[in-house]
Amino acid sequence: MASFHDISTGTGVLIGSNNNEETNNNTEQVDESNLKRKCIDYHTCAIMDVSNRLFKSRRPNDAYYSQPHSSSLRLQQLPTSYLPNHINSLAFLTHMAHVTRAKNSSPVVSLSWTPGGRRLLTGNQEGEFTLWDGLTFSFELILAAHDTSFRSMAWSHNQNYLLTSDAAGNIKYWSPSIAPVQSIDAHGGNAIHELSFSPSDTKFVSCGDDSTVRVWDWAERREERVLEGHGWDVKSVAWHPRSSVICSGSKDNLVKLWDPRSGSNLSTLYGHKNSVSKVAWNDNGNWLLTGSRDQLVKVYDIRAMKELLEEWTEH
Repeated sequence: MASFHDISTGTGVLIGSNNNEETNNNTEQVDESNLKRKCIDYHTCAIMDVSNRLFKSRRPNDAYYSQPHSSSLRLQQLPTSYLPNHINSLAFLTHMAHVTRAKNSSPVVSLSWTPGGRRLLTGNQEGEFTLWDGLTFSFELILAAHDTSFRSMAWSHNQNYLLTSDAAGNIKYWSPSIAPVQSIDAHGGNAIHELSFSPSDTKFVSCGDDSTVRVWDWAERREERVLEGHGWDVKSVAWHPRSSVICSGSKDNLVKLWDPRSGSNLSTLYGHKNSVSKVAWNDNGNWLLTGSRDQLVKVYDIRAMKELLEEWTEH
């Protein structure tokens, strides 16, 4: 309903009431349909999981198997509770998956959950932050963070700060509220592919296309040491979860172990025949996982410095 209001006399005139009323009703219906979004409430599942954990039997025959009926929804627990069961579909709940798009169509190159796991943080090729709500699948914030494309994100172990890097060799510090704290230019303007914190969060390490691995002091925001030895771009780096050991994987097909205190190369692994794209430690740091463009994933026992029998070739 359109209206014209005369300020001097305080009177109003209604214009086109019938047609505009129908238009407004249709608009309200469309707006209400847009507000209806999928929402997942994990609280009931978490309460069921905690309640049953105290009385759960360790015998496989006593395990509870969810039935394919709507009456079993009230007994649904967290997906991790069903991992020991033989029914894999219970551990991976595909009905909780959701596909959503941002307003821009820029590719997403990096992502990370915020502390607490209630929101998802993504970085795109335009250098923008996008903050997503994990319950309603809607975006909450779009922020211009870098001038060039994102490359990596890394939260500190105490989850007090976030590090990000881009394709122009810039490293930025962020607070948990996604407020910028500090900016550092590194690796001679080359792309920085990955960041990793030390176990104490006092230092962090970066790797880039200048074939180097660099160790940084967190508090003083300065470069401490440059680890040189790779013959090509360094694609991945990971600090040992408990010790002063850094692992790096490069485009020269090599995986190297470094001592961040002295800067020396401790060992070199020659297991791959193509670029090493990812390295990762297990929780206790005894095993090292490497992935490469030769379509192989290898597991190394660092205690014995040898490759285990496990080798996955399904890619």
